[in-house]
Amino acid sequence: MSASEHSNTGNFGSETGNLYGVIDKYNVHGLNLTVPEDAKAIIKPWDEREDTTRYADSNVDDQVVIHIPFAQNVRLRSISLKLGRGELAPRHLRIYANHTTIVDFEDAEVTKPQLNVTLQEGEVGVIEYPLNTPAFANIHSLSIFFGEAVGGEVTRLYYIGFRGDTRTPRKEGHSKLEIPAANAADASLTDRLQEKAGGQQTTAR
Repeated sequence: MSASEHSNTGNFGSETGNLYGVIDKYNVHGLNLTVPEDAKAIIKPWDEREDTTRYADSNVDDQVVIHIPFAQNVRLRSISLKLGRGELAPRHLRIYANHTTIVDFEDAEVTKPQLNVTLQEGEVGVIEYPLNTPAFANIHSLSIFFGEAVGGEVTRLYYIGFRGDTRTPRKEGHSKLEIPAANAADASLTDRLQEKAGGQQTTAR
């Protein structure tokens, strides 16, 4: 499937649905980058999406894999990219959803991606590619494989961003205390909260 058939060249009206805030930026990393830390540099806030002062270049050839984890599960609706131009422009993209086992290019070559994308060439601005498949409905991480640069040697990336929705937050540390209706008359809410807190302290010891 080629997402380029449905892509929209970006003049975006707002940052509605932008998922920058739930990307686990500390754990973003890349394979085959000239400077490994540059993988984090291309995960930028919405208002810096057109910035060209920070970018990531491939190293020994034109292939790059960027691993992007999320702090909570998300439903992805689109991926937005600002890429190198001319000989630095990659022409193909593979997206692997929730494949945390992809640790090198050999793994990527033998793993079926959730989406193959033929990238638009010659665009100056950010381009948005829809992700309209059920495979992106509940995502905790993505591995994004760029390749086939026009010049055949170096791929350059300026920006990667996403639109979508956050899923129900994980319950650790956020679960609400629910009082069954049958017990509502047995004790006051304060008494029950104190009893619950006491039980938790005993368990912790």
